[in-house]
Order: sequence, then C-alpha cells, then structure tokens
Amino acid sequence: MTSPDPRSPLVYDIRVLGRRAGTMDESSRAVRLADEVGTEVIAVPAGSTLQVETRLESVLEGVLATGTVESVARGACVRCLEPVSQQVQAPFQELFAYADRAAHHHEVGDDDEDQYVLQGDLLDLEPVIRDAVVLQLPFQPVCRPDCPGLCPQCGALLADDPDHGHDTIDPRWASLQALASGEGDADGLGPAQQQPQEKRN
Repeated sequence: MTSPDPRSPLVYDIRVLGRRAGTMDESSRAVRLADEVGTEVIAVPAGSTLQVETRLESVLEGVLATGTVESVARGACVRCLEPVSQQVQAPFQELFAYADRAAHHHEVGDDDEDQYVLQGDLLDLEPVIRDAVVLQLPFQPVCRPDCPGLCPQCGALLADDPDHGHDTIDPRWASLQALASGEGDADGLGPAQQQPQEKRN
C-alpha cells in the first residue's frame, strides 16, 4: 500500500486529534485538482478548484471524516452535443480505521474489504472525494430538460429551428420521384437496370 504524500492538500495530519474520542478538527481548503474527476460524458476538469469543507472527529474505531466538496463539472449534452456545465456539491462521510483496530477485526473475521485504514498519522481524503463527486454527476447530462436534440436525418440542431423537418416520400411514389429528377425512366428503371432490346431483322 502506497503511503500518502503529506504535501498533498487532501492529506490531513490527525495528530491534532490525539486519539481522544470526541475530539474534532474542522478545516476549509481550496484545492487545485491535478487530474480530471468524473465520467466520459461529464467531469470536473483537471486544474479546477475544489472547495473542501471537512470535519475530522476522533471515535473509538478511528477518525470519522465528514464534509462537502464543491466545484463545477463540464461536459456535453447527450442529446445535442452542446457544451454543458453543472455546479457540483457533494457530501461525504467515511470512517478511517486505526491500523490496530482494522487488524483486530481482520483476525476475528469481521473486517470490511472496502474500509479505509489510517496510515500512521495521515488521512488521505482524495479517494473519498473522487467517489463523492462522481456520485453527484448525472449519468446523461443535458443542456436543458426539454432539449430536442439533433435531427436524426441530417444532424441539424433542432433547438435553433423548431420547424425543421424533412418530407417523407411514400415508397410507392419513389419511381416517379426518380423520373422527375432524371434518375429513372418511365418504366421506373435506372439506366443500369434497363434490359437491352433484341435486334429485329
């Protein structure tokens, strides 16, 4: 397991809590995001600022981290592909177990595979915050709830032209349409489909 980098803005030193149950420490940090956080269609871009409000509380089993993270996610509307942005406010709460308590639960077969474990005096909130942000992002972002999307035939943006449409030709009249456009003959056959005529003596 990789040790947290104490220089990371999302790594917290918990020595101030002193492992005394009930002790709390609150903080507010503006963190510059190193890597994109999100999905393929919408994400908080790398370089964005995360506003992280955190309360760390010492409990019997470890340290309970509670707070919120705010930022702006950007992506594309799944209907019209126009750019979209969305304010993200993601709550989080996670227990980071003391290493000795986690080891005890493992020995008695009562451990949680997904549990976070403290590494020394450092608490790394980055994976918790990433999960919290992703959970708040829409699965299918849209620029507005009633976005009409794109024309399925030509790809035109329907929001710019509400009356946009295409004439539907009855298949029974397709031959006449081809004749009118010079692509067919009176028999409804194109040049490639016409049969050669037999020569007469």
